[in-house]
Amino acid sequence: MAFPPGFLDELRNRTSLSDVVGRKVMWDQRKSNQAKGDMWAPCPFHQEKTASFHVEDRKGFYYCFGCHKKGDLFSFVQETENVSFVEAVQMLAREAGMPLPERDPRAQEKADHLTLLARATEAASQHFRLQLKTGAAADARAYLEARGLTQPLLDRFEIGFAPAARQGTFDTLRAKGLPEDHLIEAGIASKPDDGGAPYDAFRDRIMFPIRDTRGRILGFGGRAMDPNARAKYLNTRETPLFDKGRALYNHGPAREAAGKGQPLIVAEGYMDVIALVAAGFEAAIAPLGTAITEDQLRLMWRMADEPIIALDGDTAGLRAAMRLIDIALPLLAPGKSLRFALMPPGQDPDDLIASGGPAAMQNVLDAALPMVDLLWRRETEGRVFDSPERRASLDKALGQAVSLIRDSSLKHHYSQALKDMRWQFFRTKPGAKKFRQTESAPRAETAGSALAAGGISEAPMRASLILATLAHHPQLVETFEADLERLDHDTPELQRLAQHLLSHPAATASDLAATLDQENLSKTLENLMGLGHIALQVWIRDPEASDTARACLAEEFAKLAARRGIDHELAEGRDEIASDSTGAHLGWRVKHAVKRMHQTVQPTEERTGDGITTDEMVSRFRDTMNRAATKEKRR
Repeated sequence: MAFPPGFLDELRNRTSLSDVVGRKVMWDQRKSNQAKGDMWAPCPFHQEKTASFHVEDRKGFYYCFGCHKKGDLFSFVQETENVSFVEAVQMLAREAGMPLPERDPRAQEKADHLTLLARATEAASQHFRLQLKTGAAADARAYLEARGLTQPLLDRFEIGFAPAARQGTFDTLRAKGLPEDHLIEAGIASKPDDGGAPYDAFRDRIMFPIRDTRGRILGFGGRAMDPNARAKYLNTRETPLFDKGRALYNHGPAREAAGKGQPLIVAEGYMDVIALVAAGFEAAIAPLGTAITEDQLRLMWRMADEPIIALDGDTAGLRAAMRLIDIALPLLAPGKSLRFALMPPGQDPDDLIASGGPAAMQNVLDAALPMVDLLWRRETEGRVFDSPERRASLDKALGQAVSLIRDSSLKHHYSQALKDMRWQFFRTKPGAKKFRQTESAPRAETAGSALAAGGISEAPMRASLILATLAHHPQLVETFEADLERLDHDTPELQRLAQHLLSHPAATASDLAATLDQENLSKTLENLMGLGHIALQVWIRDPEASDTARACLAEEFAKLAARRGIDHELAEGRDEIASDSTGAHLGWRVKHAVKRMHQTVQPTEERTGDGITTDEMVSRFRDTMNRAATKEKRR
């Protein structure tokens, strides 16, 4: 039975050679380096006491320096299980959960056809590289030079240029004898629906070839030179060669560098990868303009146990990182995880290296967070947990995330880590239980992340969420008009935005946007939408989510009203302390509450469940109130 080459490649990607070999041998731990996939053991094919059997896990080959046996994943199973090649593939496919493809008598014919398509993409790449040296590419060369790309880097990454002519590439390659149908099928040219002459798929773009680990050019990424182009970056469309969800930019060289011990860094774009490599971080890769897929994750884990995700430090980059958590959780295994390098707001690796050099990038990589930390932040940062219901909601969200993990041991450790974080998060000092922490402030190391970004980050979180919601659902202003008039604002910009909402009735967000532009308030709204706790509420921008917006506004206004009531009670407490040096009435209330709780009356030596007397509790309560009053005066 002939298997499609793509199927066998996928099976190799999903199966670790060292895992398969490890069932038959005992690894020499002193000689092996698991992090690099460099494993040694006594040979399973002949009797020996020394570890001369070598497995290069990332390359997928083994070799014995004693008996000289060598091979790959499939040959090892054939030799050790005494089965045929087809049976070995079937066994491995069952273990990997991959259904076997239907018998294809034309498999070799298809493989030969893919070779012809790869020949067409190789010819196109050579053409693009030549075009980069022509007068038509002057602007492209100037752009690349301004981005710091020297000639050695241009050569290393085979960067080229697609002319603006409608059929320039197509005509040139046809003149070299390449068939029209090959150029179209490989995604180099496109054929109009009306049956007209084929035209170039890439025009007026800087071209980045995308190779697989075999060295074949699968397709291209093209950056537009025209700032008004519909797509800044354009990939080759899906072809028999190119599947962007199963490919990585700079895959082959990065795999080799990771095998030598360099950290595997996952950036967002082509220029980020080039900048990282130029700065000495040679194990750098990028997905091809889309969110990272399961297949790409498996490819990464074949190269390194803990790839470092270094996506752009903006809201979009942060969202991509958050989405990746849900994709990765079911695929986690002991020793296989992700770390996340939080880039400074508004910067990507290319920007950071240009401004701070390799050392700045290294500092960010050194501070990369384990995935469990980012999972915790996703569920807590910017949120308020001031009620049992909200805490239960947090527990449910964390539980659902952990339930995605398939490995039982790993699931246990994630649960324990999150339990510890939860305890730390809600921990209060003895005697101060009346004053819980109700807001999740960004930690110091992420104070500059996209979650904390925005020019008005000091504005009250609830007020900013209310204004952002009303700005995108202005039809609800009338419903909450009275509440909006009482809304407190910490900045003049927010005050102006609130007044504008009240004085400029609008039926839709687009109607309101026009008036915001006239009053120079568009930037204020943009800053609001950049705040982490708002940016993650994707429903706000959805005009169909008016019911969700209405419920959110009702809840947030109710919470603000409750907070005003609490502040009033605290003010009365401060006044009582100031007017009564003994605090007798306040003390009696606290004492009485504690005594009722324990249903006993002991004058001064009664102990609470925390081991302190009620008098001590009163004293601590008064101290806390005094500190609050002092803090208020300092403001």
